[in-house]
Amino acid sequence: MIQTKLSKFFSYFLNNISSRLYYSLSDLASGLISLLLGFFISTSLSTIPGQTGDWGIVAASLIVAGTELVSKIVYSNKEKCVIKINLVNNFKIGITYGLFVDAFKLGS
Repeated sequence: MIQTKLSKFFSYFLNNISSRLYYSLSDLASGLISLLLGFFISTSLSTIPGQTGDWGIVAASLIVAGTELVSKIVYSNKEKCVIKINLVNNFKIGITYGLFVDAFKLGS
């Protein structure tokens, strides 16, 4: 087969994309797991203290303080975020999303 510039480009592109795709899929899987874990934790945090009725304010203040602390760490970092910081940020986003879903369930 004749090696043209187009065939060299496609072979280089496929080799390059396959190595990056494998790495990004593992990052995607771990990010999705941390997001769903945050959603699960938010559901449990909103239902367990809500049974007694007096722990709602304490739980809400701890969740807000935690999300603000994580936001400060993630968004003040000028360098490229490492994977652990991104996982914690995905966990925070899952908690926030879960609390919004619970609020919409209570409102309907």
